[in-house]
Amino acid sequence: MDDEHKITDLETARGDRSVWLMKCPVVVAKAWNSIPSDSQQNLAKVVVSLDPLRPEDPSSLQFSMEMAGSETVNMPKSYALNMYKDFVSMGIFSEANQGGVATEGRVEHKFDMQPNKKNMEEYSRMCRERTNKSMIKNRQIQVIDNDRGLHMRPMPGMVGLITSNSKEKRKAAPVKGQEVKRTRRDRGELEDIMFKLFEREPNWTLKQLVIETDQPAQFLKEILNELCVYNKRGTNQGTYELKPEYKKSVEETGAD
Repeated sequence: MDDEHKITDLETARGDRSVWLMKCPVVVAKAWNSIPSDSQQNLAKVVVSLDPLRPEDPSSLQFSMEMAGSETVNMPKSYALNMYKDFVSMGIFSEANQGGVATEGRVEHKFDMQPNKKNMEEYSRMCRERTNKSMIKNRQIQVIDNDRGLHMRPMPGMVGLITSNSKEKRKAAPVKGQEVKRTRRDRGELEDIMFKLFEREPNWTLKQLVIETDQPAQFLKEILNELCVYNKRGTNQGTYELKPEYKKSVEETGAD
């Protein structure tokens, strides 16, 4: 049988396990990824608190996380975990080096990881520093090996072949717009730039953001769907603005 149509067994022994899915800030993900996979170091400690006077109230159940170690400058160590239960049913799969596929469990809780208010000032400072660094363009000077200008002047026999009429026709011909290929920035850097832009103006269209960030439109849409709401009607129709939780963070940052 061809490798293209090869059947792979699915290991389902851990398929009924309950797992948590968490979205964490880029700085936390980078810190965890820098730790060797064979390390026995604890990444963090999850703290669950429940109000004994309101045990039946879902809002009385609170989750937080304390980082075990943080060598990154200005990186917060305490985070709030915002839990969501209203999400599409999901499963976790893993793939071994030998090509085997296994189910690791089903997602029971989904969390968004955010710095606590007491750490927001240092986190905002770190985001500003990353934004300022990402906005600095490193200019480079390239020395041309062929300094005789052979590629810059007509070669012998070419002079006189281009007539004035052909030049006029070329000017009259419509110029087709070429698609500009844009290189994706680091996701964390782009988020910082977006916060900076929304700090400057509360509403932006997708076209304006593409011009400001010089990023692919599809990549920008992914970020916008996470950070912003799209105005379908009203005076700001057709524009994006920050979600309330991020808008508050930006306002606090601007007040520093």
